[in-house]
Amino acid sequence: MAIRLGGGKSASGGGEDHDADIVAEINITPLTDIFLVLLIIFMVTSSVMSNTGVDVNLPSASSQTSQAQAEGVIISLLPQGKIQINGQAVAAGDYASLEASVKKAFTMTTSRLVILEGDKESFLGSAIEVMDTARRAGAEKFAIATATK
Repeated sequence: MAIRLGGGKSASGGGEDHDADIVAEINITPLTDIFLVLLIIFMVTSSVMSNTGVDVNLPSASSQTSQAQAEGVIISLLPQGKIQINGQAVAAGDYASLEASVKKAFTMTTSRLVILEGDKESFLGSAIEVMDTARRAGAEKFAIATATK
């Protein structure tokens, strides 16, 4: 869009000719490019954020017993005996590597709290084994994660 101001003869008939033309344009192409890049970044990060975490079917408890826990090491007991520590998979039934992984996770946190996330379909026996192994690795406190009713 070009706007031409002045130019030509004046209405007063003075015969002045203005050769200086003012051209004002707004180029929105760079602005559009920036918006498209921001949109793509937003779409990619939002899809990545929605796919994080472990899908554990927690048992439910009343809202009086479920409280927000402090930071600690989260051990997830999944169906078919699978175990994860802070989202990292550990070989099922390999309690020696589980103990080493718990010790490594304790080096990354100041708390000696172990938060046990047990799926409804996981066995109580494996929860006891995991707690015993975590105790040998240096755990001092245990908490069991539940979903509110």
